[in-house]
Formats: sequence, structure tokens, C-alpha cells
Amino acid sequence: MAEAKKYEIAVAVTTHYITEQSDPAINRHVFAYTVTISNTGNVPAQLISRHWIITDAEGKVQEVRGLGVVGHQPLLAPGQSFEYTSGCQLATPVGPCPACCIEPQAQLHAGRAVL
Repeated sequence: MAEAKKYEIAVAVTTHYITEQSDPAINRHVFAYTVTISNTGNVPAQLISRHWIITDAEGKVQEVRGLGVVGHQPLLAPGQSFEYTSGCQLATPVGPCPACCIEPQAQLHAGRAVL
């Protein structure tokens, strides 16, 4: 078993602006994002916790920490995927939103996807 392929995770993120929950007049911009985490390695991997750093276009930072994602700590066998949808509110109409990656039996590490 190749060591490089042993621990591999693929992450895909799609985002969209939620017009009906946003109000630009008061700097309220709501986004939904769907994250798909796929275990492309050769060993099981589990998402234990997350640490998101969300920064809007003006540099305002929000941090989110906690166990799992949307109440789950998925254990992914090789070839399995887990998908979830969540959201964030920003004071600007653009900015990075959290994405994620996982390591086997380790914590979720922060990544970013541009909205």
C-alpha cells in the first residue's frame, strides 16, 4: 500500500447566496454552502471536530469550533463520501466561507472557499 495514497481526502464545496434571508440595506448577506468530503485513501477516516475561520471582505473574522459537522462525526470507509449543508452570515456580499478537510482519526482542519 502506497503511504501517499493511504491518507487522502477530497473536499468539494458549492455555495449560493440566499436572497430571501439577506438584506443588503443592513449589511446582512446570507450564504449556504454544501461540503462533500470523500475518502479517496486506502484506510478509514473520521471527522472528529471542526475549526472554521470565516472572514468577510472587510476583514471581520468569525471563528466556529465544535465537534463534528451538523451533529455528525462521520466515519468514512475508503471510497465513501459525506455531504452536508450549512450556512453563514456576512456583513459583505463576498468573502471566504469555510471548507474543510479531515485526516484519519484527527480533527477537522480549516480551509477556505470563495463565495
